Amino acid sequence: MQALLALVRAEIRLYFSNRRAVLMSIVAPILIAAFFGSLFGGSSKMAGIPIGVVDLDDSPLSRRVVAALQAEASLKTTVAREDEALAQVRAGQLRAVAILPAGLGQQAGAALFGAGSKPEIQLHYDPSQSSALAVVRGMLAQTLMQEVSRSTFSADSPVLGNMKREVEAAQGMDPERRSELVRMFDSISAVQRHEPASAASAGSQPAGGLSLPYRTREIEAVQAGANAAPVAYNSYAHSFAGMGVQFILMSGVELALGLLMMRRLGLWKRLRAAPLSRSQLLGSRIVASAVISLIVFTVIYAVAIAAFGVRVLGSLPGFALVLLSFSLLTASFGLLVAALGRTPEATRGLAILATLLMVMLGGAWVPSFLFPEWLQTLTLAVPTRWAVDALDAMTWRGQPFSAALLPSGVMLAFSAAFGLLAVWRFRWEE
Repeated sequence: MQALLALVRAEIRLYFSNRRAVLMSIVAPILIAAFFGSLFGGSSKMAGIPIGVVDLDDSPLSRRVVAALQAEASLKTTVAREDEALAQVRAGQLRAVAILPAGLGQQAGAALFGAGSKPEIQLHYDPSQSSALAVVRGMLAQTLMQEVSRSTFSADSPVLGNMKREVEAAQGMDPERRSELVRMFDSISAVQRHEPASAASAGSQPAGGLSLPYRTREIEAVQAGANAAPVAYNSYAHSFAGMGVQFILMSGVELALGLLMMRRLGLWKRLRAAPLSRSQLLGSRIVASAVISLIVFTVIYAVAIAAFGVRVLGSLPGFALVLLSFSLLTASFGLLVAALGRTPEATRGLAILATLLMVMLGGAWVPSFLFPEWLQTLTLAVPTRWAVDALDAMTWRGQPFSAALLPSGVMLAFSAAFGLLAVWRFRWEE
């Protein structure tokens, strides 16, 4: 029994002797728990959902609807032309776009009572973030019901007068029902004359039995295929982008651990005896790791294409450029972690912490539109955000080669910075 206790004490003492490893094992869960707690807690305010509105009607009603959507704090509403708005949804810059049709102002009032055809509002949305669709749909319904009912029940509205005349002239209507409807219209008119302010307030809460004064047609904003037909959104495309980035980045952890084990075994001393510079020795590790990461990433996407129907609908050279840029980023990231880590144990904790934070902030786990506004801005300084967005752009979003240039440039800049810092800080001996 004493021998067993002695072995246990030795193991515990050995574990806590590595202070950096212990610190990382404590800091990592605290930071991740704090991230999700602040994200979904009541104290964190979600950033406004960016949407677009196309007003093809340009009536007083449609202008009030647009103004009400722009004033809504939960939305970031942009007024644009139809072609511009659709392109921004396909590129992921907007979550949805509502197209208000011509004739909305004329038809909506009568449609509120079911007395006319309902105008159709097209709602194009980003299928990769369809959870935002419910918010946009609800805000659109609330805004239109409020503005249509306010317009219908206002004192200067001709809708009720026109409907009263239609009821009086209707053939075959039951006389008693006709009389009841006429009395209802007369009563509303009397209230409008005496209490217009109260009527406007009451009009914002229409009586039961009224229907939505419009109908919607929800359309996934996806790239058209070779035959000009829209290609159905494949959720595996975004999943493989996020998880591929995460696990390829984790291969940088293995590079870091391999370098530290080589240093612990004294292999770096032997290599330095050869006529090779510091840059050549470390550069060879970066190139080898980048090639391995590129091969693994290519195999991952080959399986995604063959087994899960993922397609590169955008630029194939752009897709290859993104894979290459991220592979170089992974290699330089691993070298940097090795340069900053003192022992393999501490380096593993540091690398896992850095990788998880980069993946979370990159939007691979949680859609970035759920982040607070300040955090969305902060994630632009995280290379994984550019990698995931670029892979989406080249696959299911169907963006051109130009859409791969900026993300690839950002990742290559991070790779150069990580590599230079790693070469400068790398220690050759324990």
